[in-house]
Amino acid sequence: MPRKSTHSIPTDQSSLCLQYLRRCGGSARLCSIKFSLGVIQTLVNQKLVKINNTGAGFFVELEDAK
Repeated sequence: MPRKSTHSIPTDQSSLCLQYLRRCGGSARLCSIKFSLGVIQTLVNQKLVKINNTGAGFFVELEDAK
């Protein structure tokens, strides 16, 4: 029987999410992102992205984008 991986979130998904945000100009609506919330939470914990509530929805923004 195959063993389950101890890594719940592959690092390649995090890097793909960062690439997606860079291609979108540094921010994207949270509801339009097709990455799992676990990947987004990992990036928030690593302080690579931040979540902003603009009143019109939640946006995921790159931390270094100004």
